[in-house]
This record gives sequence, structure tokens and C-alpha cells, in this order.
Amino acid sequence: MTGVPASAEGGQGRPTPGGKLGAAAVNQASIWNIANILTMMRLVLVPAFVMLLLQDGGYDPAWRAWAWAAFAVAMITDVFDGHLARTYNLVTDFGKIADPIADKAIMAAGLISLSALGDLPWWVTGVILFRELGITLMRFWVIRHGVIPASRGGKMKTLAQGTAVGMYVLALTGPLATLRFWVMAVAVVLTVLTGLDYVRQAIVLRRQGLAAERDRAERAS
Repeated sequence: MTGVPASAEGGQGRPTPGGKLGAAAVNQASIWNIANILTMMRLVLVPAFVMLLLQDGGYDPAWRAWAWAAFAVAMITDVFDGHLARTYNLVTDFGKIADPIADKAIMAAGLISLSALGDLPWWVTGVILFRELGITLMRFWVIRHGVIPASRGGKMKTLAQGTAVGMYVLALTGPLATLRFWVMAVAVVLTVLTGLDYVRQAIVLRRQGLAAERDRAERAS
């Protein structure tokens, strides 16, 4: 078994003229795996979530409950698509690009919508989005020197952000409304601290990478 369809091989396993074309089609079809489908579902949920949240002026408890359900599904698929991709070797270039975009899109949509409705201070939205955008740009800055792995603090930050935004989406009152304030406060603190730690790691990684490049250049000269 070669893993290539019979149409892409001759009767004795010799490639036919269309063999490369057939193999390319197989590789392209691999984009449509369960992990990528979940990622695409999360992207589709972004506009659906915003529309549900803003229905009837954005203050109808029933519509906000539906919006919370859409947000919760998006957060759950975020957990499972990465796990499935790594566990079953379903990692693709599309997934590497689309997954972080979907993550940032659903969170940004929630924060901006809540601030537009007056439920969440704009400075909170600004701090979180500035951190996420800044770290994304910093990844490109150091990518040729290496990749900084996800930390436990980063995972806690993501969980805190998702929980806080989800609580703000729901029309909560009384003690639960007070609780969501403190959950968001924790999320903001984790956002800032993990962002600063990422900057520190990025600077160290870049310095090490540049030092290694200088050493190679000196040995080669």
C-alpha cells in the first residue's frame, strides 16, 4: 500500500503521467479534516455570535443567551481542533494560519461588541486586543530564531478571557454580575503578565539566535 489511489499509479506501482496530479489532489483533500472543519465552524460562528448578541439593541436576555451558546461552542471547538490535529497528525498549513485567526476573531468580536453596548470599558478591550496583536507581530519578529511554546500562564489567560467574556455576554445581575467583574479583572492581569513574559522570552530568543548566527559566520570566515 502506497497511500496513493490506483488512478495515480500504473498497474505495477509505476507512476502514470497523471500520478503527480493525483497525489496533489490527495494532499489538497487532506485540508478537509475534522480539525480544520472545526476551525472553519468557529470562523462562521463569529458573525453569527455578533448578530445574536446585538439583536433587539443587544439587551434582550434571550438573544444574549443564544449568543452565549454560540460563543461557548466556539470556545469548545478551540480546545478540540488543536488536540485532534496534534493527536491524529492532521496539522496542515491552512490550520496553522486559520486557527489563531479564528481564536482572535471570536474574542475580538466579543470584546468590541460588549464595549459598543457599554457593558465593558473600552480600555479593557484595548488592553487585551493590543496584547494579542502585539504578541502576534512579535511571533513574526522572532520566528526565524525559533518558536516560543505555549505556557501554562498563557493557557490560564485564554481560559480566564473566555470565561469572563462569556459571563459578560449573559444578562447577569446581582452577585454573578459582581463575580464577572472580578473574573475579567483576573483575565486582564493575566493578559498583561503573560504578555510581558512573552516579550522577555522573545528578546532572549532573538539574542540567542543572533549570537548563534554570529558564531556560525565567524567559523565560516
